[in-house]
Amino acid sequence: MAVHPRVQTLAEAFLHSVDSEAPGMVEGLYLTGSVALGDFRPHASDVDFVVVTARRLTGSDRDALRRAHSRTRSLVPRPQFNGIHVLWEDLAEDPLACGPVVSVLGGRFRNKASADVNPVTWHVLAQRGVTVRGPLPVELNVWDERESLRAWSFGNLDEHWRRWRAKAGRLVTPRGLAALGSLAPSWSVLSVSRLHFTLCTGEITSKSGAGRYALHAFPERWQKIVNECLRVRRDTSMPSLYESALARRRAALDFIEMVLDDALTPRTA
Repeated sequence: MAVHPRVQTLAEAFLHSVDSEAPGMVEGLYLTGSVALGDFRPHASDVDFVVVTARRLTGSDRDALRRAHSRTRSLVPRPQFNGIHVLWEDLAEDPLACGPVVSVLGGRFRNKASADVNPVTWHVLAQRGVTVRGPLPVELNVWDERESLRAWSFGNLDEHWRRWRAKAGRLVTPRGLAALGSLAPSWSVLSVSRLHFTLCTGEITSKSGAGRYALHAFPERWQKIVNECLRVRRDTSMPSLYESALARRRAALDFIEMVLDDALTPRTA
């Protein structure tokens, strides 16, 4: 699969840096997220990775990885390179049993994090992962269970996104102010739509695919905010569909609340 030149440059910069710091440590590098799903947008997307190391990491290994990621950021500041470092055997097991791993999240190196150790990452790797180094995903034994994918998606909506909506609903907070921009509403509206899609289908789609799904899955009154979020993802140079940032923020928050209610409310027979 051909990838965007920026993605290629970033992946090559990381491998060069980590091979200089710790030769032989990284045996596999796979790209997931928007790159794997064919929806990478240079102005809006991160590059999500799964690194497979040759051994369980020691303190000196972590230091070497930290230096490699720092050097990579200095060489290629954007897009962000976010992901996890695991062993081959970790990929064969339920990710929820893996525990915290060395990760890069939001551009920050963390010795123990688990946000991306989840069934979505394993599923995308198994089905669509882009190989930069190592065997092809079809040659690997990657754990992939649809019911766990649904269960994790439900929990993510119920826990993470319910809290996110509550915090973003308070205007004079960092998250509330961020929602006045264009990227935060687009990212959040399309993200909850992705999770709703997974609950309904058992599959994974991209953020753009989730937007197209939302246009048909929800009543017509929500089409304006969904189209606005797709506009932001595709091309921020096009004019907004909203007269003010406050109106767009309100519509995005209302949409998220609607999706949460629709996905999390028990169905009656």
